[in-house]
Amino acid sequence: MHSVSDAALAETRADYCRAVIRTAGDLVLKGFDAGVATGLSMKGPQDYLTETDAASEALIRDSILARFPGDSFFGEEGGGAIGERVWVVDPVDGTANFARGIPHFCISIAYVEKGVTEFGAVYNPALDELYFAERGRGASLNGKTIRVAATHRYDATTIEMGWSTRVANETYLEVVKGLLDLGTNVRRAGSGALALAYVADGRSDGYVELHMNSWDCLAGLLLVSEAGGNVCPFMDIGSLEKGGPVLAAAPAIAAGISKVAKIPLSSAGKSLEKAHSGLSQEHEDNPWTDPFTLARRNGRELRQERPAMLTGRG
Repeated sequence: MHSVSDAALAETRADYCRAVIRTAGDLVLKGFDAGVATGLSMKGPQDYLTETDAASEALIRDSILARFPGDSFFGEEGGGAIGERVWVVDPVDGTANFARGIPHFCISIAYVEKGVTEFGAVYNPALDELYFAERGRGASLNGKTIRVAATHRYDATTIEMGWSTRVANETYLEVVKGLLDLGTNVRRAGSGALALAYVADGRSDGYVELHMNSWDCLAGLLLVSEAGGNVCPFMDIGSLEKGGPVLAAAPAIAAGISKVAKIPLSSAGKSLEKAHSGLSQEHEDNPWTDPFTLARRNGRELRQERPAMLTGRG
């Protein structure tokens, strides 16, 4: 059990996280408005770096370590140390969008203590949207509580799928095909951290990436979990240092997405799936909610059922 002083310090860290991510957001937005491609370089295939990435990380790192000198820091651009208490940071996620003038990018900060993500923030300064979650205390967008979508039909589902050079294109395309065969819509918007935040607030129904770095996903996974969604056990199947596969989804469709992507769900997510989804047994037994039965339905049947599904009369 935490002592009073430990609890107070944790609250201070959470408050400081909200403050520093907004300050970094001001810096990032100025860079975006002034000239998005300033200092543009490439770290690797489809892996962009701008001067703003480095400046944002330096601001966040220096601010946090000055305020909490006993903590460690692990960032995308400069790396760092991973101690018992570590801040895991992506200073600009969606740099390709940022560099091309597309206002779909964010800053992601997660605080991890003894291997457990205690709180996390994802901030899109272009839209002034700040997502925040604390373990056991829920998730919010600009201070308002958010929940995952209640979607329970695969052909009414939208999944975002990230792409990584660490995974063979054939494997990526196989999973995309499997998702399409379920009847889902598959899209990619270029920011994994924001994609997870969009699952948390119901804008998307799920997110899949076959390899993702910890700085991109830890805050977002906590957001989804605290918003009532199902997530993979990232720390068990991946690591802070090397990353791993990521899955987050609305409870009613999570199991089918997990089967297609071959990414497990956490045991906590499985046990809470029925309670979070609120589905009746009738829905669970409905062949339209079974991924493999659904995949076998032909296009004519899908078109006949779709109006009822989308209006909730099915």
